[in-house]
Amino acid sequence: MKIAHELPGRIRFRALSSYDSRLHAEFAQSLRDTVAGVSGVRSNPVARSLIVHHDGRTETRRSLVRAIANTPPAPRPRILETSPTARHLRRTAVSALTFAVGLLLPPAWRAGLTLAVVAPSLAKGANALLSRGLCVEVLDSTALGISMLRGDYAAAAATVTLLNLGEYFEATTSRSSTELLRRMLAEPPDSAWVEAGDGTLIEVPADKVRKEDIVVVGPGDMIPVDGQVISGSATVNEASITGESVPSDREAGALVLAGGVVEDGRLCIRAVRVGNATTTARIAKFIESTLDAKPAIQSSAERLADQRIFFTLVLGALTFAATRDLNRLASVFLVDYSCALKLGAPVAIKSALYRGAQANILIKGGLGIEALADVDTIVFDKTGTLTHSSLEVTDVVPINGVWTHGRLLALLASLEEHATHPVAEAIVQEARRNSLDHIHHDDVDFIVAHGLVSEVNGRRVVVGSRHFLEDHEQIAFGPFEAVSERLIAEGKTLLYAAADGTPAGVVGLRDHARSDAGATLARLRRLGIRHLVLLTGDRAEKARALAEELGLDMVFAEKRPEEKADVVRDLQARGHRVAFVGDGVNDAPALVAADVGIAMPRGADLARATADVVLLRDEIAGVAESRALAASTIGLIRSNFRWAVGLNTLLFIAAATGYASPVVSAFIHNGVTIGTLVRAVIGPRRVRRDDVRDSGSRRHDARASA
Repeated sequence: MKIAHELPGRIRFRALSSYDSRLHAEFAQSLRDTVAGVSGVRSNPVARSLIVHHDGRTETRRSLVRAIANTPPAPRPRILETSPTARHLRRTAVSALTFAVGLLLPPAWRAGLTLAVVAPSLAKGANALLSRGLCVEVLDSTALGISMLRGDYAAAAATVTLLNLGEYFEATTSRSSTELLRRMLAEPPDSAWVEAGDGTLIEVPADKVRKEDIVVVGPGDMIPVDGQVISGSATVNEASITGESVPSDREAGALVLAGGVVEDGRLCIRAVRVGNATTTARIAKFIESTLDAKPAIQSSAERLADQRIFFTLVLGALTFAATRDLNRLASVFLVDYSCALKLGAPVAIKSALYRGAQANILIKGGLGIEALADVDTIVFDKTGTLTHSSLEVTDVVPINGVWTHGRLLALLASLEEHATHPVAEAIVQEARRNSLDHIHHDDVDFIVAHGLVSEVNGRRVVVGSRHFLEDHEQIAFGPFEAVSERLIAEGKTLLYAAADGTPAGVVGLRDHARSDAGATLARLRRLGIRHLVLLTGDRAEKARALAEELGLDMVFAEKRPEEKADVVRDLQARGHRVAFVGDGVNDAPALVAADVGIAMPRGADLARATADVVLLRDEIAGVAESRALAASTIGLIRSNFRWAVGLNTLLFIAAATGYASPVVSAFIHNGVTIGTLVRAVIGPRRVRRDDVRDSGSRRHDARASA
């Protein structure tokens, strides 16, 4: 590709071949998503032209040219095929031209020309009748046939023009809503540069990178893993993952996400999550699953739409029986509820999923939206949800002289770095702050909701809760009760360690209520949530203190994982629709049991895998945002339903009484359908944050989430 012409903020590139893959719409979209500052891309394969609009910054131009230069011009043989929307637009143009020219032609010529344009719609209706029975295509083709039989060729040409125009807008809107989601799927890199044992770099397939590998990423390269920068500095664009359009600087200690693009600089990254475990892969999995899930409200809308076809048929028959007017019959047949009802719900849901993803909220399809909108009770885990996920180590207390303070902390950090729970991360970060070396150990066995076991220099090391060490491992900490009681009285979380059956140490950690927890809970009440519940495995004293601070309604403390699920099921048995918010492996049973499971971003992989909603930003406010988005989306679908049914019913009356001709019926009906789709794409209006749902009704707050 070469630069054919350039103005400030605008560059026109020209390819050597019209089959260059960089002229494809997918590449144009990738430029918008991955190059910060690009505001628009338009391609014309026939002219071999790619036009890019940008913010005029030198850095943007450099990144744009680099992105194009680093993309191979692989041939795309099918690139020039006409899309369905283009075919609809072409048919609309042909039928409109037929209508205009037909007014100037003799009747015989006008009849032949109109029949040629109407014939595909007549054939489509006949095929639909044979394959699917009565449907909207049958009614449309019948109305066109009536106009042709009456010799009203102008009405037939105008009607088919409006029908084709309606199909064009429907196809465009439906495709756009799906592409809104698909455009967030970042294409992963094919290969990665990994540091070998001797410090040299070797290129390996991206899917062969393993955890703890050191990956080197240079200018223009896409980051293949979620990881931590261990050396180097660079400007990284993560617009395709986080939605943040401004590139940010990354240096040693910072976290980076797969799918981010290094614009300038060079990074050495320790891989933390690879392959299907990366943030980008999880987003892709979520989005792919949303394209198939169909909520009950959508199925209900489709059933009602199908039923209305028979209503149209019956009304048309009654109209003709009473008036013997074929014109009125054609007008009635051109009015139906099907398009607006069937397309409005899926388009609104896909648009909501896209807006949620832009706000760093992933929802598993329409089923998740519908369930979340119907929730009246939200149950919160404590650590990592209502309290900040970043704990701090306050006390490291060696016992029995097994290890020193530094040795104990270094050993625990070496074992816990394989876990993702906030307790583990706090210990690892404390060891790094103290520049403690890694201690070699054997494989780590994780015991869900209890702790871990490993071998270190021939000694069996057990780390976990006191319950785990005393009841399961028979290691008594009774002689050190004073230490435990003091730390617990100070409101600290304790982690116990033992070696070869002997107590070795206790670590105290402290968490704090999130700064936005109170405001989020208050907003959830305004959004119609009646019961806010704290459910934790933590001690009752700490749980009650937090509940009192935040104004929660119920507290369930000192619960094991299976008991958490029992609490959720008990609330459901009382008639509540329950959402559970958690982040750990021990939360997975409750996440599955709840009507809606919501996982925090720093939680365990199992928690994210079992959740219906995953927050990508470590902010509890995302729970309220997801509820607002779901409620407003379902409210919009219901509003669209009432709007479409009401206007089409009025049109039915006008058509049956002779006040609406076939052309007017087709025009207004398609206008209603297009208006419904536009409302679905744009989304609901914002309302005041203090709007409250009436407790005696099922109305949902209509506030949109941005």
